[in-house]
Amino acid sequence: MPTKESLDELAISEAEYEAIVERLGREPNDLELGLFGSLWSEHCAYKHSKPLLRMFAVDSPRLLVAPGEENAGAVDIGDGLAIVMKIESHNHPSAIEPYEGAATGVGGIVRDIFAMGARPIALMNSLRFGPLESARNRYLFGGVVAGISGYGNCIGVPNVGGEVVFADSYSGNPLVNAMCVGILPKERLISATTGHAGNVLMLIGADTGRDGIHGASGLASRTFEEERELRPAVQVGNPFLEKVLIEACLELVDTDHIVGLQDLGAAGLSTASVECASKGSTGLAIDVSKIPRREEGMSPYETMLSESQERMLVIVKPGHEQAVEEILNKWDLQATAIGVATDDGHAKITENDVVLGELPVSLLTDAPMYRLQGTKPEGLSELQGYDFGQISIPHESPSDILLRLLGSPNIASKRSVYRQYDHQVQTNTVVSPGGDAAIIRVKGTSKGIALATDGNGRKCYLNPYVGGMLAVAEACRNVSVVGATPIALTDCLNFGNPEKSEIYYQLEEAVKGMSAASGAFNSPVVSGNVSLYNEAQGEGIYPTPVVGALGLLENVAMYTTVGFKKTGDVVVLIGDDLSQVKLENLAGSEYLELVHGLVAGNPSLDIDAEVMVQNLCRRVIQEGLVSSAHDCSDGGLAVALAESCIQGGIGFSGKFMASDRWDVALFGEGESRIILSLPQFHLPRLENLCEESSVSYAVIGTVGGERFLIDEAINLSLADLAKSWENGLEDAVGAAARI
Repeated sequence: MPTKESLDELAISEAEYEAIVERLGREPNDLELGLFGSLWSEHCAYKHSKPLLRMFAVDSPRLLVAPGEENAGAVDIGDGLAIVMKIESHNHPSAIEPYEGAATGVGGIVRDIFAMGARPIALMNSLRFGPLESARNRYLFGGVVAGISGYGNCIGVPNVGGEVVFADSYSGNPLVNAMCVGILPKERLISATTGHAGNVLMLIGADTGRDGIHGASGLASRTFEEERELRPAVQVGNPFLEKVLIEACLELVDTDHIVGLQDLGAAGLSTASVECASKGSTGLAIDVSKIPRREEGMSPYETMLSESQERMLVIVKPGHEQAVEEILNKWDLQATAIGVATDDGHAKITENDVVLGELPVSLLTDAPMYRLQGTKPEGLSELQGYDFGQISIPHESPSDILLRLLGSPNIASKRSVYRQYDHQVQTNTVVSPGGDAAIIRVKGTSKGIALATDGNGRKCYLNPYVGGMLAVAEACRNVSVVGATPIALTDCLNFGNPEKSEIYYQLEEAVKGMSAASGAFNSPVVSGNVSLYNEAQGEGIYPTPVVGALGLLENVAMYTTVGFKKTGDVVVLIGDDLSQVKLENLAGSEYLELVHGLVAGNPSLDIDAEVMVQNLCRRVIQEGLVSSAHDCSDGGLAVALAESCIQGGIGFSGKFMASDRWDVALFGEGESRIILSLPQFHLPRLENLCEESSVSYAVIGTVGGERFLIDEAINLSLADLAKSWENGLEDAVGAAARI
């Protein structure tokens, strides 16, 4: 048996090794064990999550590909078109080398999209870092943002939005989730398959180097160990090569020369080839001596497990190799035949006719699955039962607290981040970053798509089931408030070590909550990624399910944005009639942590009410009744109203507080709520629709002037609001750097 250190290098347990020997009937050699380490890794096999992911419903008539069957999900949007979408993590590489980790995360998710024959049309991201007071966290933050822009801006795909969140639990283990969306005629979808025996395996794109070896097994499938030098496990990207690779692959898909296409991502050629063979029910034979290498002395082991970027595996029909080479040569890309699909069901690796390893494909793709018993984290019940009645009203004024919230890094404008991204390339962007959701027009049709990412690790920590529901509900709410109907979801499940029962509890409960919410919205989870072992110094991150939502607008001209538009418009809150103030709405709120230093309470969500509120919001937008719409979430009602004023450049005057607990009324986050502004003459129609839909509502004020006024509690100028919100993040970075 190999040493424990050798098995740890591959993230294979001793029990798993014994299972390999028993099922194989012999001990594997080093190369074969490396293949098992890749294909059986948590990152590739989803050993602890696949049994849970089966809870997601997949019965949407729009679904074109079963979740998990291809590189990304695909849904029908009508007019003969399909949207391909996926979100994926690059957390661990970004913690080591933030620029290259984030850059190659973008490159990898883009390849997943065009590997299905779709042209990438939009990028998004969801980022988490530790507090900016730490120089290390500032370094990670700056490096990740630079990596995303440095790669994304070179490949001609607009980066149209996302989110950035800061919390203690992400210190040392940032989350870098990249999302990509593509479009294609639905009949052009291509699979990652070998097809049938006799088809030729061709490797195209970059030469193979030593970067990224053990990235899937050693880096993404276990927790960090400070004494280990992990930089060699981080890949290095070349966005200019990726750009021509996109165009070349899309040209190949339009021909009759190929039957399959696969990205060389985690574990490189080893997983790409074996997964294609598994899907095609074939074997494969690869001669590693034919693989172009950019470094001297690379072993077959290194060559098969390398995660060098900008490489694709193309499955070519026999006799079409020269035609493929001619297309690739036009794009200055190399194409090399490295093997064939076989009919024996084995993965055979040779070097100049010498067999180096031979394993059944079915064994490599049949990793053990673990269905564990989770236990509720110790102390969680006490946190959930926290008595908010013991929290006194702050001595600070409501105005001062509002300015503090608007300037806090989690709420402040992220313009300093997204201004580094090109979000207008391809000329399809209708609504740019900075709102609740981005909107992209679908050229050649009247349609548009809306995109948003969302997730709240703090609330998921307090109640994983509700946190999972909230991730779905808030992502869907973000696309609903621009007028789009949510039709599909992609998710990235970022959690700690699942072998710990408390972490497994968080994962299981979150997936249950997401499944329930996905079903309620009739929006299936069509793709995604699970990123586990996100820990540093033995402490797990907040359980952070991130959801990317795809919304469809049949008429892209019928959309709304956050900002108030017209003096005299009435402002209406739907989803809450404000008849009572609920202390429990402080649970997990930004206000509670910022002002009181507490993360406590038991967040809740009425998913049926959420669906009704969003349905109503979309209806009034489609009827042309409203001037603006905005999701009410982080920071509560006062923050949402202030954001609408800032982005609209116009004031607000409101009276709605019916309790002396102004902190809860202004900054509580509990209900499913949306702020609408509309002309006075449309108000009766809105009220009728609310009553017909059984959606509670409250008329809370009017748009106009140059000040922000709420009862006797808040009286601020628009300039003061804008200064805090627009400069908050940059000020926080600068102030922390000077300490």
